Formats: sequence, structure tokens, C-alpha cells
Amino acid sequence: MSSMSNVTMGYGALLTALGVGGFAATGARTALIPAGFGAVAIGLGLLARQEKYRMHAMHASALVGLLGVLGSAKGLSRLPALLSGGDVERPAAVVAQSLMAVLSAGYVAVCVRSFVAARRAAASS
Repeated sequence: MSSMSNVTMGYGALLTALGVGGFAATGARTALIPAGFGAVAIGLGLLARQEKYRMHAMHASALVGLLGVLGSAKGLSRLPALLSGGDVERPAAVVAQSLMAVLSAGYVAVCVRSFVAARRAAASS
């Protein structure tokens, strides 16, 4: 599962870059929200490298990913209007929320697969 700690830190790094990039581009402090999620994910990924904390850290990081999906899914609902050239309020926020939702959904999917594989491995041994 140490590879999952690396995946978690990569997910955190992507969210951090998204947040810092969004802040640099817009100057809006709310653009830093993904960076906050990213910092937590990186911390949990580092914690998961210690065997005694691994399971709890990885479950907590999956929860962070799920909260990331739920908190940013609103952007996905406004993305089609933005892509079709419609007038959308705060287009940079729509893009950032959509990216965070997709990254977080993918991360949660990888976590679930990892949890299922770990359970099967434990059951077969």
C-alpha cells in the first residue's frame, strides 16, 4: 500500500498546484481551497508511509477525496454551459471546480480499488 501513499501525495500535489495556480490567475482567495485539500492529502500520504498509521491515513485520505468530489461537483454542472460559449459567472471557478471534481473522483476510485485488493489479499492469506 506504500504505492497508494505515493498516489495520495501525487493527488495532493495536483490539488495544491490547482489551488495556487487558480489564486495566481485570479487573485481570489477561494481559489486556494483545492490547495488546502492538497496539503491535507500530502500530509496523510506521508503519514501512510508508517505501517501503524497506514490504514487510518488511507481511509482518511479517501474521505478527503470524497469531500473534494462533493464540494466541487457544482462546477461540473456548469461546465457544459461554459464549453458551449454560454455566459457563466466566474468561469475560472467553474474550470477549477471541474478539475478538482474529476481529480477527486479518480482518486476515490483508485482508493476503492486499493481497499478491495487489500481486503482480498488479507482474506486469501
